[in-house]
Amino acid sequence: MSIENKIPVSTYFGAMTFDQKAMRARLPKEVFTELQGTIKAGKKISEDIAGAVAHGMKEWAMEHGATHYTHWFQPMTGSTAEKHDAFLSIDRDGTPIERFSGEQLIQGEPDASSFPSGGMRTTFEARGYTAWDPSSPAFLMKGGKDLTLCIPTVFISYHGEALDAKTPLLRSMDAVSKSSIRLLELLGVKGVSRVKTFAGCEQEYFLIDKKFYSERPDLIMCGRTLLGALPPKGQQLEDHYFGSIPDRVLEFMQDVEHELYLLGIPAKTRHNEVAPHQFEIAPIFEEANIAVDHNLLVMEVMRKIADKKGFALLLFEKPFAGINGSGKHNNWSIGTDTGINLLDPGDTPEKSVHFLVFLVAVLKGVYKRADVLRMSIASIGNDHRLGANEAPPAVVTVFLGELLERVLDAIESGKVDLKTEKQVLNLNLAQVPLVNKDYTDRNRTSPFAFTGNKFEFRAVGSSQAASVPNMVLNTLMAEAVDDMSDSIQAKIKSGMDKDSAILETLREEITATKPIRYQGDNYSDALQQAAKDRGLPNLKNTPQALRVLLKKDIQDLFVKYGVLSEQEIHSRLHIRLERYVKGIDIEARTLQLMLKTLVIPDVSEYQGDIGSSFNNLHAAAESIGLSDKALNSQGNNLKLLAENLSTLIDLTVELDEAVEKLEMLETEFDKADYCADELLPLMVTVREVSDRLELMVDRSRWQLPTYSEMLFEH
Repeated sequence: MSIENKIPVSTYFGAMTFDQKAMRARLPKEVFTELQGTIKAGKKISEDIAGAVAHGMKEWAMEHGATHYTHWFQPMTGSTAEKHDAFLSIDRDGTPIERFSGEQLIQGEPDASSFPSGGMRTTFEARGYTAWDPSSPAFLMKGGKDLTLCIPTVFISYHGEALDAKTPLLRSMDAVSKSSIRLLELLGVKGVSRVKTFAGCEQEYFLIDKKFYSERPDLIMCGRTLLGALPPKGQQLEDHYFGSIPDRVLEFMQDVEHELYLLGIPAKTRHNEVAPHQFEIAPIFEEANIAVDHNLLVMEVMRKIADKKGFALLLFEKPFAGINGSGKHNNWSIGTDTGINLLDPGDTPEKSVHFLVFLVAVLKGVYKRADVLRMSIASIGNDHRLGANEAPPAVVTVFLGELLERVLDAIESGKVDLKTEKQVLNLNLAQVPLVNKDYTDRNRTSPFAFTGNKFEFRAVGSSQAASVPNMVLNTLMAEAVDDMSDSIQAKIKSGMDKDSAILETLREEITATKPIRYQGDNYSDALQQAAKDRGLPNLKNTPQALRVLLKKDIQDLFVKYGVLSEQEIHSRLHIRLERYVKGIDIEARTLQLMLKTLVIPDVSEYQGDIGSSFNNLHAAAESIGLSDKALNSQGNNLKLLAENLSTLIDLTVELDEAVEKLEMLETEFDKADYCADELLPLMVTVREVSDRLELMVDRSRWQLPTYSEMLFEH
């Protein structure tokens, strides 16, 4: 154990980041002050300031042992990318020297020819540029024998289009800030220069022994098991959840946390999750763009340390059929740069009014744009997870809890005599009842639940970058806040006093958004019926969800708030469709490979041995006095094995034909629909037969590691 683990975390937290402490120590006072002011205001960095920052950053990085730097960015692949450049340079006289200029800090050119662009550029216009995001601290990442200075950046094309997931997120944060400041001014709040959105991503994951992982082509190629029979014991006894963490896993968690603390990532909670060998790590809240950066780093650090510890990290949403999948609960809130959490009921009348208005704005945004929110978390993995009685369904609803439901109902009806158990918060509106501050979320089935002072978007998939869900949340919130402001202003202009205008707007929106509020069991059939009755979108799979991006009003929404241009919207639609089709194509081809090289040969060999044994038994039956019943029983067993094998061989031929047909389809939507409606169901049928055979074959003859081994052997 290193010395850092024996001393308080606070003494080395962020030691590998060029944070405010490092900046203050390395930069001239006037440079530090101007840089912080520029970051706070969200303005561009001047070249002079950039040059001083670059020098200080290089000196700091080299003192820690860094030899290279990289612009660390988020292309539209769902992960991160980096190209390393050495600090080493050669002077004109041949003298070696380490250099890192302001220009190199501000902008890089990693090329873009092999990154997905969705048609936004042609091959001969393939240049891409990275631009420094000073709001997210640079950091040192361990790899190989040395450290690399990683500079968080955005990634744009030659003509300025966003080629990454981060640029739209930053744009959406600006949009919701502008809209919210306007609403706050209407509510009488002055002096707010920026409204921020915050996030905290609870990351679920599986760990299995690397030796099993290396023997499963499906896990290596696809991230999930395409075959595998359930073990006799799974999660039925609920004995893994919050149970004692195995020592080997705990050591992994401790090493992960240590690396995260060095990177300034505030990991807070670790525990066993519901499924065998499933775990969770959760952070403390941060500003949304930094939280997204940090979650990507969490996944990367876990992957590296798992490998060192002899584990394989599984982040796919549903790596094991019949076993709980993994999510990334995205806790989201909104607050001012003056310290007000706008989703906290608070202890003062002023804050409580803000709370009501912004709470109802969230309801309005989610109700109006539930289809976009569903689109934001659509993926191959999430299609397996959502609605599987372990995760929220594909229907987006909001859970507020009994007390808030009563408060909103009272406001809507105009009642003033509602009594709550604990009257501790006065909302400073005569017509509004007192609110009990001490309430918590009690519905774990809800996809979007209020949890005290924030909303928890539980439908986000474990392998997903959180950029897109947070970008969508910010954008729909900006629109809803503007709509609320427009309504209040219109009422004031018509002669209504401010308090009455606020209350009347609240009443109208509470009534209008009532269909999105659902307090029941989201896993039940009742929710499906409620969605139909209330007209809520129920987008069952990724192709259906992605079609939302074709709607004119959705495109207008992103364009209006400057989050995505029409071209950028179409590019993302194309990229996500392509990734969906390619992902399922890889799964189908991997399944073909496993059937033809592992499963069918294993079963055929075993069938041959059983057949020979049965023939010998049949020949000796009379001499050993074996009854017809016993002989028939063993014959039936062989017959069942042979019939299932024949069925599997026929299905394998059918799968071959289905994969060939996929290649013949023309449009991306045709291919995506075919994958969802034809190919995936066929793969499920194949799996059912293969899994039956797994339970009939001698374990010593079955080459693939089983669920029992992967989930219960450490």
